[in-house]
Amino acid sequence: MSYYQHESAIVDDGAQIGEGSRVWHFVHVCGGARIGKGVSLGQNVFVGNKVTIGDQCKIQNNVSVYDNVHLEEGVFCGPSMVFTNVYNPRSLIERKDQYRDTHVKKGATLGANCTIVCGVTIGEFAFIGAGAVVNKNVPAYALMVGVPAKQIGWMSRFGEQLDLPLSGEAEAICQYTGARYSLQGQVLHVINS
Repeated sequence: MSYYQHESAIVDDGAQIGEGSRVWHFVHVCGGARIGKGVSLGQNVFVGNKVTIGDQCKIQNNVSVYDNVHLEEGVFCGPSMVFTNVYNPRSLIERKDQYRDTHVKKGATLGANCTIVCGVTIGEFAFIGAGAVVNKNVPAYALMVGVPAKQIGWMSRFGEQLDLPLSGEAEAICQYTGARYSLQGQVLHVINS
């Protein structure tokens, strides 16, 4: 095995887990899951069959990554955050054929106890605040908070808020890395990183 698996974890036959990944206490990884290199699955994590998790993702304790959720490289899922895969579930009505895809792009952060309603795309390096409820697509680098989540700012790749308006023409420099960002309308671009 090229990854670490705690003795209490269950990894079903067929699951693919990349080199250097860590599967901690009471984790269950279903057989169809595809997990990259250097991933950390914290205590009590569940990973469904139709799930992809990119390299270097960190899934903190008590997170269930259900079918049709796809995480790109370097996504952070905070403790007890929630994914869904059916938009309008009912216990008495079978809706497994109605799963909606959720895509979380490279480097995004999903804060503790936030909820990601299925069918959305979260842009690269977006930052979802703790406890927020995301029910629509999120732009790259957007800082989202509240219920329902609303954008209140922009974040750098380093994970620090940039001094920029929500829209317009402006530039900012990350004080930690020196990377330059350019806001054009409602889209943030990295000029140099």
